Amino acid sequence: MSSNVPYYVTATVTAAGVLGSVYCAYRLYRQEKPVKLPEKWEQVGVLTEINVYPIKSCGRIMLETVECTNMGLRDGWLRDRVLMVVDDKDNFITARGFPELLAVQPTIRNSVLTLEHPNMEKLNVNLAEVVALQKPKKAIVWGDPVPVYDCGWEVSEWFSRLIDRSPLNFRLVYYASENCRKLRGTTNKAYKFGKEDTGALPDETSFNLVNEASVDDLNTRLSDCKVSTKNFRPNFVLKGAKPYDEDNWKFVKIGENVFEIIKPCLRCILTTIDPETGIRNANTEPLQELKKYRQLTDPEERKSGGSSPKMGLQMALRSGPGGKISLNDPIYVA
Repeated sequence: MSSNVPYYVTATVTAAGVLGSVYCAYRLYRQEKPVKLPEKWEQVGVLTEINVYPIKSCGRIMLETVECTNMGLRDGWLRDRVLMVVDDKDNFITARGFPELLAVQPTIRNSVLTLEHPNMEKLNVNLAEVVALQKPKKAIVWGDPVPVYDCGWEVSEWFSRLIDRSPLNFRLVYYASENCRKLRGTTNKAYKFGKEDTGALPDETSFNLVNEASVDDLNTRLSDCKVSTKNFRPNFVLKGAKPYDEDNWKFVKIGENVFEIIKPCLRCILTTIDPETGIRNANTEPLQELKKYRQLTDPEERKSGGSSPKMGLQMALRSGPGGKISLNDPIYVA
């Protein structure tokens, strides 16, 4: 493997057996004031889904077992939200504006990313070659520059034809750093983000959890449509808790992996696009219904989040990298 390959891509992290020793190592890794972890936990349910979204705004890959890292979920070369599509000015694009991205289904075998779409030919991209042969450049996420590798002309042409039938208006890029990206400053003023909490290319944090019961309750309030947890694109789906119990939690433990809840996940227009068809809901549901009863109440949070309603949790790893999570693991909270 080339010496240009980043540490976080190539290194093998050994999972520690004892939570306390893992946390000590994590303190050294972060070089920040440690968060005091709870000593008492209450089981609220079990883990029913593990989802990894390797390309921002594209399809998910469901796993049975996965590794937790400070950059998010990982299974070899498969990692969460480390690729994205950018326009000809290197600004990131999402399914908010280009819903056809939702139907792009990625798979990763070894270092080869395969892209499939109902209206396109299958395409392979070798990420190891991208990392070894390309030099980092800059792309823009929420106004901030991030280092990326360009994944090449062939996949650029593929996405360009998919999105607007142009020759080369869009490009696929791959995150080119071993550190979490910088978060927009307005969010940092309202919430206590650490420098290793923001992942590669997600909007805010490295991990997201949705309570299935909360989505079920939302469906009882909707009249013209039904939604599922897929509308909210979570990494983890919890089954067994009561609706909106998550509003009262500070920490979540899945198996032996501990996460601190940084903030509620604030929802946008993406939730109103059917994740299977890419069709927008004419009444912008479920967003309008959520706005009726899932508003932020803290004044400082309102300055940051405005009228965006909450559904789900944005979380950061606190038990150290390398731990494994599997389907049906018990989920505890504190």
